[in-house]
Amino acid sequence: LKGLKTEKEESLKELCTYMKLSPFRLLTSDCSKRRGFLCRHTIMSPSSLEHTENSRVTVRPRTKRDLPEMHKSVNSIDVLLKHAQTQLTVMETTAGGPSDTDRDSFIDILLKGTQQLNRTFALANPDTIDSIIKCSNAILSLSLGKCGFQHNENKGLFNKVFQIIKIASLLGVDTTTVTKSPSGTVYTSVYKPTNLNKAVLGSEEDGGMVKLPSFSAMESRIGKYNSVVAQMATFSSNPYPSADNITGNVCNVLLSDGQSEIKLDNLTEMVEIFLLRPNNSALTSTSVVLTKDKKSVSQLNVSDPEMTILFNAKPSINVSLAVYLSYGSPPNSTHFYNTTILSHTEDYRWLITPEMLQDTPGVWYVDTRLVNFTLETEVTLTITTYISKCLYWDTVKLEWSKEGCRVGGKSTPEMTQCLCNHLTLFGSSFFVMPNYVDVSRTAELFATVNENYVVLALLCAFYGLYLITLLWACYADRRASSKRKITLLEDNHPGAQYKYLIGIQTGHRRGAGTSANVTVNLIGTETESTIHTLTDPDKPVFERGSFDIFLLCTPFPLGELKNLRLQHDNSGGHPSWYVSKVTIQDLQTKNVWHFFCNCWLSSDQGDGMTKKTFNAAKSNEIASFRNIFQSRTSTGFRDEHIWVSIVDPPSRSPFTRAQRVSCCMSLLLCTMAINIAFWNIPVDPNSAVLFSLGGCRAFIYLA
Repeated sequence: LKGLKTEKEESLKELCTYMKLSPFRLLTSDCSKRRGFLCRHTIMSPSSLEHTENSRVTVRPRTKRDLPEMHKSVNSIDVLLKHAQTQLTVMETTAGGPSDTDRDSFIDILLKGTQQLNRTFALANPDTIDSIIKCSNAILSLSLGKCGFQHNENKGLFNKVFQIIKIASLLGVDTTTVTKSPSGTVYTSVYKPTNLNKAVLGSEEDGGMVKLPSFSAMESRIGKYNSVVAQMATFSSNPYPSADNITGNVCNVLLSDGQSEIKLDNLTEMVEIFLLRPNNSALTSTSVVLTKDKKSVSQLNVSDPEMTILFNAKPSINVSLAVYLSYGSPPNSTHFYNTTILSHTEDYRWLITPEMLQDTPGVWYVDTRLVNFTLETEVTLTITTYISKCLYWDTVKLEWSKEGCRVGGKSTPEMTQCLCNHLTLFGSSFFVMPNYVDVSRTAELFATVNENYVVLALLCAFYGLYLITLLWACYADRRASSKRKITLLEDNHPGAQYKYLIGIQTGHRRGAGTSANVTVNLIGTETESTIHTLTDPDKPVFERGSFDIFLLCTPFPLGELKNLRLQHDNSGGHPSWYVSKVTIQDLQTKNVWHFFCNCWLSSDQGDGMTKKTFNAAKSNEIASFRNIFQSRTSTGFRDEHIWVSIVDPPSRSPFTRAQRVSCCMSLLLCTMAINIAFWNIPVDPNSAVLFSLGGCRAFIYLA
C-alpha cells in the first residue's frame, strides 16, 4: 500500500495558472517557478497535464474574431448587437482599451446596421433601439476614457456616435422619451405641427432647454407633415474643441418626419436656446459710492469685438441710472457712441452688442450716473462685467460660427440665452473681463506713493526677503557644489581595474548623519570584494540627507551581487547613522542593484547593531507600491515642489537653490499682476476708482 501510495503521489503534478495582462491571457507553468502575476494552484494528473500543456490554457482576445462577425450580421440587427456586446466586453477588459482601428470599425458597422432599420421595425422593437443607443454610449465612454485620447483628432468619432443615437431615437419614438448617458441627455418627442407653437424642449435641470418660435414662423417648413419628431440633445462638454473657448453645456436641436431631417433656417422669429454653465468662473464685482453730483467710469479692454458685453450696475436703492458708451476716452455730453437708461425692470443689465462696438477692438469706457436723483443720500453701486458669445457648429465648414446667433437679454453668469434663426448644434463662450493694466503708467502711479504706501511697502518687503533668501541660496549652492563629486576610494588596489559605482543615500531623519568611519564589503555569486573604507579627504560624507558616490575597484568581476555589508567603528561625536538605500552599478555591464536599508547602524538606536548585511532587492520589491510611493513622494517634495525644494533640493540636481528662489519670486509677482487684472485699479485720476482699501485713496470724479 505504501508503494502504491507513493506511486500515486508521484503521478500527480502541481500545476499553476497565472494571468498575464498585456495581452490578457491565462497561461500555465510549473509551480516551482516564480511569477509576478495572479496565480491559481491546481493538482493535475500527467494525462491532464499533457493535455493542458498542448492546449495552453489561453484566453485570446476576441477583437479580431468578433468584428468580422459583426460585419457579416449587418442585415440582422439582433445578431449584430449580440456580437457588439461581446466585442464591448473584450474592449473593456483589454489593457489599453480599444485601438483606434477597432473602435472605428465597430462604430462604422453599428452605424451601417442602424441605417438599414425602418420606423415600423423600430416601433415594434423598442428594446433593440435601446440596445443600439447603449452600445453607442458604451463605445464613446471607452474611447473618452482611453489614455492619450485627443479630442481635436477625433471629431469624427463624436459625429458618428451621435448620428447613431440620433437615427435610433428618431426611428423608435412614438411618445416623449429621455435617454441619458455619461456624455449627455437626449430628449425626443412626437408633435402635431401646430403643437410646436412656442414648444419647450428639455429642462434646465438636465443642462439646457430650447423654446421654439410660433407656428406661423415655421409653418412653411413643417405644415405639410402629419407629425413631427423633435429632438434636443445636451452634452456636458464640447465635442468639437477649438480656440473659441466654448464653455458650459452644448445643445443640439433638430426636427424630423421620422425618416429625414427637416431643415429650419432664416426664420422670421428667433429660437431661444438656454445653455447652463455649471462650472462658470467666479465673478469679480466692484463697488463705488455715488451721489447726485458724482459719476463712475469703467474701463473695458475689448480684444474680441464679436463678443457681447453684459454690464450690470446694481444700486443699493431703487433708482434709475444713465449709462454712456464711448471709445478711446471717457464719455461726455458730446462724445459717446450709445446711451440708455437702466432700471429695476431690466435688472440694471445692459447688453453691449457687437453692433454697438462697431467691430472695433481696444479700450472702451462706460459712464454710469444717477438720473433725476435729488436726494443728498449716497447710493452704493455694485458693478459686474462679463462677456459671452453664442456660436453654432457649421457642419459644412467644420468650425464654430456666429452667423444668425446672438446673446439674449436673459443671459446670466450661470446660463446663456442664445437667439438663433436656425437649428443645429449650439454652444456659448463665457469670460470674466479683466481690468485693463496700462504698464506705461507705472512710473506715474509710483509718484503717488504717499497716497498708496501699502502696495509699495509690500513690494519692498517681498524684494528684501527675496534678496536675503537669494544670498543664502547662493552660499548653500556653493557648499553643495563642493560636495558634488565622485570619490575614488584611496584603498583601491592600483592593479584593480573592474569598477563599481556605489551610491549611498543617508536618511533625512534627525541625527541621521554619522561621524564614524564606514566600511563596505560587496558579496557576489563569484567572489567578494575586500573591505573598503568609505571616506573622502576633501569633503564630509554621510551627512543628513546627502547622497554620496564612491568608485570601488576590484581585480575581477564579483558576478551577480547578492549581499552588501556595511559597518562603522562607532567613532566621533555622533556615530549613529541612518542609511536609507544603496545603489550599486557595474560600470562594465551597466547592471544595477538596489539595496533597501532604511535602518539605523547605531549602538544606541534601532536594534543596537553597527554592522549589518543587506540583500539585493528583487524586481517585485523595486516595483512595489511602497517603494514607488516613498521615492516619488520624497522626490516630488524635494525637487518638483517649487517652494519646499528651496530648503532641501536633491544634492545632485542641476536646478540650483538660487534659480528656485528666483522662480518663486517671479511666480509671486505674476500672481500679483494677475490679481490686478481681475481686481480694481485706478483708471484715471479724474475718474472714479472703484475700490477703497486701507490707506488706498478712492478718487471720485466730480461731474
